[in-house]
Order: sequence, then C-alpha cells, then structure tokens
Amino acid sequence: MIEVNPNDTTRAAAFEMWMKAPMPMVTIFKKIDIKPIVKISHRNGMKLNALMCYIVAKAASQIDEFFLLPVDGKLMRYDSLAVSVVVNVGDGEISTCDVPYSEDLREFYADYINLTDTVRRTKKAYDLSQTHMVIGTSALTQCDIDGVVNIYSGVFNNPFLTWGRYRKGFFKTMLPISFQFHHTQMDGAHAALFLNKMQDEINAIKKYCKTAGV
Repeated sequence: MIEVNPNDTTRAAAFEMWMKAPMPMVTIFKKIDIKPIVKISHRNGMKLNALMCYIVAKAASQIDEFFLLPVDGKLMRYDSLAVSVVVNVGDGEISTCDVPYSEDLREFYADYINLTDTVRRTKKAYDLSQTHMVIGTSALTQCDIDGVVNIYSGVFNNPFLTWGRYRKGFFKTMLPISFQFHHTQMDGAHAALFLNKMQDEINAIKKYCKTAGV
C-alpha cells in the first residue's frame, strides 16, 4: 500500500468532509438471490461461504474506490484485495483469515480452504492488511437476520459485509446482506453499484466454474 494525496483522487471532497467525522460509517441493507451459488455448492461440494467470498471480491475488484482506504488519518491505495473470514477455532474462540483475491475461482477456493484450515489448526490469525485492502465478512448462518449495524471503533475502517441464514423459495433463494463502509472511501452510489454487481456475478457463477474447471 502507498499513501496518496486525496486531492489527486476522486475522494478529495469526501476526505475533507468525513475523515474526522465522529461516525463516518454507512450501512446499506439489501436482499440478493443466491440460488445459482447454492446450486453450485450442492452440486460440486463447494463451501457456500467460500463462493460468497469470491463473489464479494470479484464484484469489489471492478470498483476503483475499493482500492482506497482511510488509515490513521491518511488515504492509502492498494494494488490487491482480500476477503477476511471469521474462523471458529474451537473452545468458543474465533480468529480471522484474510484470503487473497484471485480472479481464478479454483485458485481462490484452494486458498480459502488451505488458509482457513491453517488458522483453525494453529489458532493464529492470517493477516494481509499491510499488503491488501481487506473486505471483512461475517456469516451468522445460525441466525435468521435482516441485517447488522457494526460498532465503529475509529481503528478498523475497512468495508464489512454480514449475512445470516438464507431464505429458500420456489424460484429464488434470498439472502439479506448488510454492507458497512467508510464514507471517505466511497459514496452510497458506489456501494449500491457494488451490491448490484454482486448479484450480476452470482448470476454468472456457472461461467466462472466452467472456466476454472470446477
């Protein structure tokens, strides 16, 4: 990551307005149809959460604002993205694992499985925050929730998605998602575009599986 002058980016006005705001986080709620990836998960024996994380990163990779992040009062630019996963390491404890984004679904899935298994075994977090813009995720699949508004600590400014249990219908399988982001990093229009792109990428999952040979 490198520090950039906000005035040399599209976020100059937002940096001035929101960087020192007491509560600069925004949360958007949306329901998306995940039936295509549920089918792939069941048919190919792939973890649904891994597929969701791939979709998150693939959609984010198409939006420039995701490569910028306010850190310690500065605006930083990253070349790469990663998705953070909460890992149950046993004994009531959790840790986190940052999975680097690869456009190749097979490569991303292999990294997801290998890295989360390592975190689960060692009980040590795998952190890529110094080299990747990390998108946080939390899958509360034991709960039927409509969304989550996270606390804001002023330390963790990364975008964050939360989802719970999906709701199965005859034609669609709907999943409510909450997406929290720092207003310095992006505006509501960017966030809405990202969520729409997530749906587009879910609808195209068959193509990515065929390309990756999975």
